[in-house]
Amino acid sequence: MGTTPPPRVLLAPDKFKGSLPASAVAGALAAGIAAARPDAQIRQVPVADGGDGTVDAFVAAGWERVESIAPGPTGVLAPASYAVRDDTAVVELAEVVGLSKLPGGHFDPLGAGTEGLGVLVADALKRGATHIVLGLGGSASTDGGAGLLRALGVRVLDAEGRELPPGGGGLARAAHIDRGGLHPAAAAARFTLACDVDNPLLGPKGAVAVYAPQKGADAAQRAILEAALTNWARLVGAEFAERPGAGAAGGTGFGALAVLGAQVRSGIEVLLELLDFPSLLRDATLVVTGEGSLDTQSLHGKAPIGVCAAARAAGVPAIAVAGRVQLEKDALRTAGFTTCYSLSDLEQDPARSMANAAQLLEQIGGRIAEQRL
Repeated sequence: MGTTPPPRVLLAPDKFKGSLPASAVAGALAAGIAAARPDAQIRQVPVADGGDGTVDAFVAAGWERVESIAPGPTGVLAPASYAVRDDTAVVELAEVVGLSKLPGGHFDPLGAGTEGLGVLVADALKRGATHIVLGLGGSASTDGGAGLLRALGVRVLDAEGRELPPGGGGLARAAHIDRGGLHPAAAAARFTLACDVDNPLLGPKGAVAVYAPQKGADAAQRAILEAALTNWARLVGAEFAERPGAGAAGGTGFGALAVLGAQVRSGIEVLLELLDFPSLLRDATLVVTGEGSLDTQSLHGKAPIGVCAAARAAGVPAIAVAGRVQLEKDALRTAGFTTCYSLSDLEQDPARSMANAAQLLEQIGGRIAEQRL
């Protein structure tokens, strides 16, 4: 009689926002599984959907991290990094001009910009990248991508031919855009926007109405920003304003679509493709994914759903693990999950659950090993 081969588990969780990065989530689950099933073969592949943690996910998969210095959302220089492999660079907006990069956590709804993102892109182009993947999410600004473009050589001028200051508020005075100085490598490069939102630039579902409140914009500031982006769209290319994803990251999607010829794609699909996720699934007998909260928003392009879809296509069962689960069992089954584990089943107090997430995930890893392997 032959011996039963050991289980081969692929751990591919996203971050538990506000609690643990994806790599720590995978590590805790791995520790719990290994303690209960020492024979299990475990592979950790933390994932992301284009927001914060995207660069870390690629580095964990073996890509090279390139360290740099770039201006944050308010212009303060700070360390930042991106990931490269061959001719592809993955540049994460949240890593350089995200909400977490605001000095002292103080919002600047009208003045925050995306120049730092362009600085990192320019650095990647200088190093020879010809395919730039922009992870869009967690933005601190609503500048329509103007800062990104300025850092790549585009000039944004008022009616007197003067350069406008950073931020979205000043775009109401934009009268001319000079594309003549666009970085030649940027003009020749291929840009992919990895994001999980399909909002247009303007209107009730646009960048300002939906996301500016999260960036500290009050009603008066939102009116200023909506008018500014309306003018910006007229100047740069109104036909791009309605495209899905144009409103991503404070309208950064719009600027990249209109001037850089970018293509919008699901963030998790881009990540799984670049990591050659199907090849990782070939030997797996179980996939475990998850995120901090599994809810209705998760069904719209979030990382666990993409991982589950890839696993299902390969015929590998997938389990979800989350801090809390707000989806009905039917919705989880429809998404393709075999079952779902929640930290809230072990610790009902949200604050304690977040503080002790690593220990709780280890316990869940043990349960998965005992019940599913």
